[in-house]
Amino acid sequence: MEAPRQDTRGIVDPSGLLRRVRFRRHAPAEPLRRYVEWYWLIDWDLPEPYASHIVPHPSVNLTFQWDEDEGGPYSELTGVALGLYTRKLTGRGRVCGVKFRPGGFRPHTPDAPVSHWTGRALDAAEVFPAATGDTARTIVSPAGDDARVAALDAFLLALPHEPDPQADLAVDLVARIRADRTIRRVAGLARDEGLSVRALQRLFSAYVGVSPKWCILRYRIHDALERAGTDVDWATLAQELGYADQAHLVRDFTSTIGVSPTAYARADSR
Repeated sequence: MEAPRQDTRGIVDPSGLLRRVRFRRHAPAEPLRRYVEWYWLIDWDLPEPYASHIVPHPSVNLTFQWDEDEGGPYSELTGVALGLYTRKLTGRGRVCGVKFRPGGFRPHTPDAPVSHWTGRALDAAEVFPAATGDTARTIVSPAGDDARVAALDAFLLALPHEPDPQADLAVDLVARIRADRTIRRVAGLARDEGLSVRALQRLFSAYVGVSPKWCILRYRIHDALERAGTDVDWATLAQELGYADQAHLVRDFTSTIGVSPTAYARADSR
């Protein structure tokens, strides 16, 4: 498996966020890498509140968090968020997060389709009883990244899970959608894989939590967000991303981010 990517794909106003927090990604232990994409660590110490905004990936995240001014450490499981995800950061705090590969969470919770968690955020102990407050404290308390990563590895390696060929297929299909912008229609992807459209949709519901069409559209928006700037030719970009025209890109971008592409580019350039 590849090393964690260092891009800011999906982060709204990445420069604003990175001025305020320390953000790092680390690879998990080798046995975990088929289903876990990376660990992400954030620490902050802010004089005033800041709201971070993320256009979520089609991933389930397990986080261990500590808002130091508000109470003790805790854990949270977050299914795929369908809309813009906002997290308000205040005072001092830190997060140690596990980003499962799209399609890679189901082997850890085989009794429920991943769509069961979509749009939900809940106490992780409801899903993994070992994710207690004491466990969260063990993971987030160390000052150094190596110790936090080792604690995350230890937690995940202790969770029961079985290899699942259907999960492997889902992981590979979402990775293909993310990397290949020529994939624009679900019917074409299904045909290439020798599946019916309905079978592909069932696979994504069970193992990814969202539809293949949702993934195609979401990665288009990630691309548009990553490339947004005052010198972008939005008509050309719309064509490159497979939109029928610029208006469709503008509509999807605005409904997802909350502002138009040109308004976002102007704000980002200030």
